[in-house]
Amino acid sequence: MSSTVSRTSEGPAAAPTRSWPVLLVVVCAQMLVWLDTSILNVAVTTLADPEEGLGATPGELEWVASAYTLVVAGTLFAGGALADRFGPRNTLLAGLTLIGVASGAGAFVESPAWLIVARAFMGAGSGLLMPATLTVIVQCTPEEKRTRAIAIWSSSSGLGVAVGPVAGGALLSHFWWGSVFLVNVPIVALCLLAVVTVVPNLGGSRRRVLDLPGLVLSVLGLGGVVYGIIELGGGSVWYGPRVLLPLVLGGVVLAVFVAGQRRSATPSLDLRLFRQPGFTAGSVVLLIAFMALAGHLFYAAFYLQGPRGLSPADAGTVMIAAAVGIVLGSQASPALSRRLSARWTVASGVLATALTYVAYAWLDGRTPLSVVAALLWIQGFGMGLVGTPVTAVMMRGVPPRLAGAGSAVNSVTRQVGGTLGVAMAGSILSAVYRDRMAGAELSTTAPGLSPAAEEQARTSAEAARSLADSLNLPGLATAADRAFLDAMYAATLSVAALALIGCVVAAAGLRPRTAPEREGLSRSSPSS
Repeated sequence: MSSTVSRTSEGPAAAPTRSWPVLLVVVCAQMLVWLDTSILNVAVTTLADPEEGLGATPGELEWVASAYTLVVAGTLFAGGALADRFGPRNTLLAGLTLIGVASGAGAFVESPAWLIVARAFMGAGSGLLMPATLTVIVQCTPEEKRTRAIAIWSSSSGLGVAVGPVAGGALLSHFWWGSVFLVNVPIVALCLLAVVTVVPNLGGSRRRVLDLPGLVLSVLGLGGVVYGIIELGGGSVWYGPRVLLPLVLGGVVLAVFVAGQRRSATPSLDLRLFRQPGFTAGSVVLLIAFMALAGHLFYAAFYLQGPRGLSPADAGTVMIAAAVGIVLGSQASPALSRRLSARWTVASGVLATALTYVAYAWLDGRTPLSVVAALLWIQGFGMGLVGTPVTAVMMRGVPPRLAGAGSAVNSVTRQVGGTLGVAMAGSILSAVYRDRMAGAELSTTAPGLSPAAEEQARTSAEAARSLADSLNLPGLATAADRAFLDAMYAATLSVAALALIGCVVAAAGLRPRTAPEREGLSRSSPSS
């Protein structure tokens, strides 16, 4: 493949004649983001063990997981702007290097606090990497092949979700907890070599000045909002200072950021992108779809490892069905979009996920795992139908010089949506579970518990089962499973309602443009 790309003053103008090697490299790099998101799920129990792990408390474990998402969401706009300014290959190399160094350091830390710091730096590397990968695809792939390339890029999420839990379970069965982070280092090394060898140096927009105040404000604003969401999902009351203060301050900072971007001659986020109805509607659909999916996978993992009694590795194996569905749906979506249009392909995909979320309200501890796997496959296939057409619609009108900014919006909606979904599902699960385990339930199934033990049993189903094992109270474990299932039913119906809203937005907002609309958009395009 030729490594040269002709450019105009606005950025790359012609794509390489052979773009598939480039696509393979950036997809492998993108998989690291999803691998780091999913692999930790199987390690939390080990990290909580004072002998085998770090003796992390539940709150520390939550931040080990959340620090990564928080920093990814906070740095994505910065990553998009840096890709536009310095070129996507350079930003991709920087992101990969940061992930590799932080992963290597995180594998050998001796306290949960330092592991949280390492995860935060891994998130920063992912925040740089994600917009750069999509920017490379947009700039290196001929337009007639771009939808197929984006479909393959979208499939990386399914592969990462599949590989993460299975690889993590295999590593923990043979090595110490740090191996789930150390495994990133050789992968990063191979990706760095491949990027240097295969990906062309596209360069950045020579006329664009880096908007440092805007980058700082976007990081602080998104960081504050996501911090508040995480605290809400962790059980804090919505009106408490740990939730309300960061949400309000983050919202104010984001408002200042938006106001500044409107006046800036070289904005990090060109708000003219949102003049395109497809870009705006696509952003909303992605936000809602990933919010629903992340919330669902949150309680689905607890369901498989709780009432079903599966090990983390076995639960990860069952959830491969969702990953396979994502891959197949992503590959099928271009053909379906040509046949049905992007609008109805996306709407049908979101509707399919909504129906499977409703079906979870009928699951219990005896439901065959084949039924659970089938539902996960349908959910994954539906999400595969969503991601590729929406991304293609959003990026279709984005000029090459703003590809990083458009890619950042695409990635931010996925990450923020996922964080919101976990927060929403976690809050519902916690509230309903506590209500079901209150008072009479505990006194009937586990009479004579101390106040401290009762509070532990009400904290979570996992804590109640641990207490039941230590005190030989099987009735308490059964009550915890019943309470969890009731909480899951409430959460899954809420998630289904959210997905149905996304279906309506897709049907209404992704409609084909009329001739007058296309003419008006061409005059107000960000490239003008």
